[in-house]
Amino acid sequence: MTDSARSSFAAAQTVAPEALAHSRRLALRIAEEIDRAGGWITFDRYMQLALYEAGLGYYAAKPGKIGPEGDFVTAPEISPLFARALAAQVAQVFERMRIARRVLEFGAGSGALAGDLIRELARLGAAPESYGIVEVSPDLRAEQQARLGGAVKWLDVPPEEFEGVVIANEVLDVMPAKLFARRGGRILEQGVEVEGEELRIGERPASFELREAVEQIEADSGPLPEGYVSEVGLIARAWTATLGRWLRRGVALLIDYGFPRHEYYHPQRAMGTLMCHFRHQAHAKPLWLPGLNDITAHIDFTAIARAANDAGLDLLGYTSQARFLLDCGILDLLRQSALGARETADALRLLSEAEMGELLKVLAVGRGIGGPLLGFRSGDRLHRL
Repeated sequence: MTDSARSSFAAAQTVAPEALAHSRRLALRIAEEIDRAGGWITFDRYMQLALYEAGLGYYAAKPGKIGPEGDFVTAPEISPLFARALAAQVAQVFERMRIARRVLEFGAGSGALAGDLIRELARLGAAPESYGIVEVSPDLRAEQQARLGGAVKWLDVPPEEFEGVVIANEVLDVMPAKLFARRGGRILEQGVEVEGEELRIGERPASFELREAVEQIEADSGPLPEGYVSEVGLIARAWTATLGRWLRRGVALLIDYGFPRHEYYHPQRAMGTLMCHFRHQAHAKPLWLPGLNDITAHIDFTAIARAANDAGLDLLGYTSQARFLLDCGILDLLRQSALGARETADALRLLSEAEMGELLKVLAVGRGIGGPLLGFRSGDRLHRL
């Protein structure tokens, strides 16, 4: 047994019986769909079911996902200085737009970002006139409502038209992604099938859409080696394209794990970026305990930037999270705040190149906004996309 298998086996022993039963119900639901589909479904369809299936998926049903007792933590939960620095950028956009101050956040997690951002904007004299949240997770929406009360309006879908600032922090990486493999000179699509009572990865010839996407990647970044496995985020691209239809004027700040294309599809990154999280342990076994694990894939920011540009949005900046927060004044906020050693160390995690500072990137796109944005004053990497 490998170390990874031992770790997963040990973790499974601590899962409550009702949680295991829940995961088995979801696995059965997935197996039934595989049977109806002729014995195989694409991985992005599996990811959709595992994360979002009503009453069973990870984001649809599993409580306690975020925080020390959950499976992962995001920057707003690590330190309120994340939201306070971000507020400086939002306030600048409000000043430039000279219209109603509106914020629309996607996937607001625990609500920590919204709460801290609203308070800091008020301190800066730029309190939002409206703050909307689009949230697909029922339990996270309930947590947000308990935290934020009447300060926020919750939406099931984006508005038909919007002017203001859009924020998507670690949202694109949980949109279902397709998996592909380069084998025998062909492009194959990875999906999920059933063997006995277990789910397993199986391969089929790639669809035209996926094959075309991989061929474009190779045209941009060079041929991929034999046996290369990675992801293509077609749904994230489509979401970005729709952003271009309803964002009439304003800025969208997309913050996520990812790389420009030439780094994402580097020959040495031969197993892709797919990653799962269970009780703050990262692993690469997306079929293990479906419904109890978060499943993510990094973002090809070149593809997202192109999708935005093709949809008529301007590319306004691209940089690391660390550089963005520094340009927004996080060090000044740190000096002004009476933080203890623990809180200071947490804030510095946001900037560390070995942790979130370099792994997370910030892409700004928008329409009708002139002049450079505060968060990209130095170290803008748009030329690398």
